[in-house]
Amino acid sequence: MRWIDRQGRYFKPDGGRDFEEAPHGTSSPTGAGVRKLANITSFGLLALLTVAMPSAAVAQITEDGLLHEAVGAPDNWHLSGSVRARFEAIDGQFREDAVNRNQVLALRTTLFAEYDAGPVRFGAEFHDARAYFQRRGSSVGTDVVNALEFSQYYAQGDLGEAPGSGSTSYLKAGRMTMQLGSERLVARQGFRTSVTSFTGLRLTREGEDDRAFVAFWTMPTVRLPTGTTAIRRNRPQWDRENTDLQLFGAFNRLPLGGEIRLETYVYGLIERGESQADRSDRRLVTPGARLFVRPDQGMTFEVEAMAQYGRGRDGSPDSGKPVVPVAAYGFHGDVGYRFAGGWKFELTAFFDYYTGNRREDRIGRFDTLYGARRFEFGPTELFGAADRSNMLSPGVRLKAAPTGGLSVMGDYRLLRLASAVDRFSNSDVRDATGRAGRNAGQQVQLQVEYDLVADILALDLGYARLFKGRFLREAPNAPDPRDVQLRLRVDHVLLLAASIWLHGQVALFLPPLIRRRDTGLRNLTPPSTSPVYAGK
Repeated sequence: MRWIDRQGRYFKPDGGRDFEEAPHGTSSPTGAGVRKLANITSFGLLALLTVAMPSAAVAQITEDGLLHEAVGAPDNWHLSGSVRARFEAIDGQFREDAVNRNQVLALRTTLFAEYDAGPVRFGAEFHDARAYFQRRGSSVGTDVVNALEFSQYYAQGDLGEAPGSGSTSYLKAGRMTMQLGSERLVARQGFRTSVTSFTGLRLTREGEDDRAFVAFWTMPTVRLPTGTTAIRRNRPQWDRENTDLQLFGAFNRLPLGGEIRLETYVYGLIERGESQADRSDRRLVTPGARLFVRPDQGMTFEVEAMAQYGRGRDGSPDSGKPVVPVAAYGFHGDVGYRFAGGWKFELTAFFDYYTGNRREDRIGRFDTLYGARRFEFGPTELFGAADRSNMLSPGVRLKAAPTGGLSVMGDYRLLRLASAVDRFSNSDVRDATGRAGRNAGQQVQLQVEYDLVADILALDLGYARLFKGRFLREAPNAPDPRDVQLRLRVDHVLLLAASIWLHGQVALFLPPLIRRRDTGLRNLTPPSTSPVYAGK
């Protein structure tokens, strides 16, 4: 049996997170709690709810199991689908060349089908991601827009207990999505409107004692189109993959006793030419280890250390920059406590450190590969100032669930540059002299989730604010702070991003299917694809 969290990830009640893909479109911004919503019957109602919200909103229609029952599909078929709408607005900017004020209505539609032919399963997922109402000069890209695409089509063979006794193994071939470990390096993004797919082979072995092993070789898809006009017009174009971009590696998890788990992994990336605008010709090896414990109550901790070696170019092939050695490092640590009692408080202190460039003849900027950011660094897409590069960031996070239908999360983090001469994190802002210092600022965010109609409709409110520090005010290419100060009428508050999310999980067909089910506990996949939990 599997639970689904508010980011669309599978997890155990003890906090474990599945590294398996979540093909059913169940995703959300908040990452807190178990969500089991029923269904509304009309996309017109969804549109009405979205328009009625005063600021940025998400409305989501998600169906899992109900679609299967509604069409009377045989037991050897699994069908599910989702529709999600999110409206975001940003005031102020941390990027060098993006418009100061912007908004976007992001729509995502998915349809998943899997056929069980016995020892082999065949599956496919349709994924349509579109954006509307953004201004010219918007930062909206292929992370939001990816129209009329197949994010998955695969065949999966059940290997039974081979090659390891007492374990379940299967081999998957085709285009797929992946979630591994903490998801800091390989993830299926839940908050983001589009997803990254991987075409290739993956061997998975799962043991009953929560041990797991994964080995894979894939070609990550390059999302298309990339042109500004095509993105603004939501122009469909098939994503591509080829051997010019390869991701491969192995992941292993061992139980160490009690709730303690140890994960070790090594990932390789080969890139010929350019797949990202700010880097190219990468040959990277990224080993890492993660030790964690996530009990229902009591002390929690997590430590993850990553290294990165190889060669790459810090820019496009046309930039004229040479291919140079890479030596980069990343670290995350946190310690917290989950309190007993009705409010279910969880207080966590955390620290993130990711290296940046210090020399022209060597790349020191950590590359997060295909990891997710939202569960640690706040909303992405229009916001998303922070990522896992050139950052030193301590902070604190508090979660609570005062009632069964209400959950609250707030966090604060300090943002500093690991290297004063490199660009800050996910921005293009840089001071090559280092005179602007290392203080990028402070970020706060607050999320409130409330069930408007129990198990049918929920309201999510999100608010994030970046208080710019000296670096983001004084670097040579920093956005002009004066316009933002005047607009916000708050001294030294230069960036504001506000989001309100409205979520409803909806039966796309028969109203009689609307009914309560038991607290979100779902058996979403057959035993041959049972989950392996990654503990986050």
